[in-house]
Amino acid sequence: MKMLLLDIWMLLALIPCPGTTEELFQVSVHPAQALVEFGHSLTVNCSTTCPDPGPSGIETFFKKTQLSKGSQWKEFLLEDITENSVLQCFFSCAGVQKDTALDIIMYQPPEQVILDLQPEWVTVDEIATVKCHVPSVAPLQSLTLTLLQGDRELHRKVFLSLSLVSQRAEVTVNVRAHRENDRHNFSCRAELDLSPQGGGLFHGSSATKQLRIFEFSQHPQIGVRSLLEVGMTELVSCEVTKVFPAQEAVFRIFLEDQELSPFSSWKEDAAWASATMWAMETGDQELTCLVSLGPVEQKARKPVYVYSFPPPILEIEDAYPLAGTDVNVTCSGHELTSPIPTLRLQGSLNLSAPGEPAWLLFTAREEDDGRTLSCEASLEVRGQRLVKTTEIQLHVLYKPRFQESGCPGNQIWEEGMDQMLACIPEGNPIPALVCTWNGMIFDLDVPQKATQNHTGTYCCTATNPLGSVSKDIAVIVQGLHEGISSSTIFIIIVFSLGMAVITIAAYLNYHPCKRGSRKRTDRQKEQNKGEESRFSDIQAEECKAHAHLC
Repeated sequence: MKMLLLDIWMLLALIPCPGTTEELFQVSVHPAQALVEFGHSLTVNCSTTCPDPGPSGIETFFKKTQLSKGSQWKEFLLEDITENSVLQCFFSCAGVQKDTALDIIMYQPPEQVILDLQPEWVTVDEIATVKCHVPSVAPLQSLTLTLLQGDRELHRKVFLSLSLVSQRAEVTVNVRAHRENDRHNFSCRAELDLSPQGGGLFHGSSATKQLRIFEFSQHPQIGVRSLLEVGMTELVSCEVTKVFPAQEAVFRIFLEDQELSPFSSWKEDAAWASATMWAMETGDQELTCLVSLGPVEQKARKPVYVYSFPPPILEIEDAYPLAGTDVNVTCSGHELTSPIPTLRLQGSLNLSAPGEPAWLLFTAREEDDGRTLSCEASLEVRGQRLVKTTEIQLHVLYKPRFQESGCPGNQIWEEGMDQMLACIPEGNPIPALVCTWNGMIFDLDVPQKATQNHTGTYCCTATNPLGSVSKDIAVIVQGLHEGISSSTIFIIIVFSLGMAVITIAAYLNYHPCKRGSRKRTDRQKEQNKGEESRFSDIQAEECKAHAHLC
């Protein structure tokens, strides 16, 4: 019995007493608190005070690698930490296991902050949604999102509670659009404050976005004539009203597939554009005006008809006929005109049949020089009457002549006054005029101070390629205080009658004019210029030779 009791006592002595070993050793982990960035690694050291520890290690679902160890410690590397976790570090001593926990907090800075405007262009008085979200950030309860309009804080959201597991890192605000808010900048700022966990303060900002506000509800209006002539320039306009901002309206104008180059303008809430166009093909075509502002595009169309109507053809057989010869004038429509126009020739009494030319035949007179002949073509196009006119000026050639109105036969000068001989001949081509006095050429372009010596008869000769004509001009110089008595008037009348008789006799016996029926050519014009000086000398000699006439 004594031996049995001794064996039991010795067995109990070998069994350690509960609580004794636990009090003898401790288990610790370093670091005591872990704040790890998403995807990074963490080095953990587990140690114990047990002098001769048994089995030991760490428990975690992260990939772990033992780096080194000692008799009372072990060091591990945890890789690719992507979430929060609790690590267990354990040691056993004398058959007793003891562990300690390490809270691993994963954090992810707000590197990407996204601001979204829906829509970026919003009509006046409509609602725009401003949303900010951070796709990757942790821990969410340490995040603050702030929406900014310019420098003004629009809305702030703090994520303090994790009671909603599906809570997302975003904030949304609705903004009503007003014109004065156009081009306002919006942005979002994110702050991750980890100071309570022993970390720092991380910032993130979105790109700035601009809210565009517009008003564009009216369709554009096209301004252009409904009938256009082929090949002719035409101005087309396109206008929109009640548009904001008017200066940003973009115009595009097309004639069929041909895009024009418009010039745009604006004032207040109206915008317009104009362009020059020319159609190269006849027929029905369409003008299109596209006006875009932001996401909206308005369109207007207008049909036009392009016609071909060249001016009529006016032909004169001889545009420089001689007086007394026949002139043949023809008026015809252009071959490109369609349909056939109605023709009217000024002065023609004959009505031409449709498609037939109009004609006029007359004898040229001196009075017809400078006459304008006109040919009118009229065309009915889409209910509108169009008229085109072609004009030609007739030049009738005739030899020189003197009219009493342009070259008076009797002229009275005031003594002591500057005087000029008044004589302008008629004729086509314009005649050259040479006047002689006392056998000398008298300068018609220089005023003469009248004296009694200027009294006498002047002989003037007008010449052109068709001939010459002469006229005597009687000049009387009257004193400043002399009156014209009845006897003086009688003498003047008798003198005038005598001069008339002499002029008739001279005409019957002397013909200085050249006769001819040919037209004046450019070469003859140049020759006439050279002959004028020679003609002056010849006329002086002729007047001397015919002193009884001049």
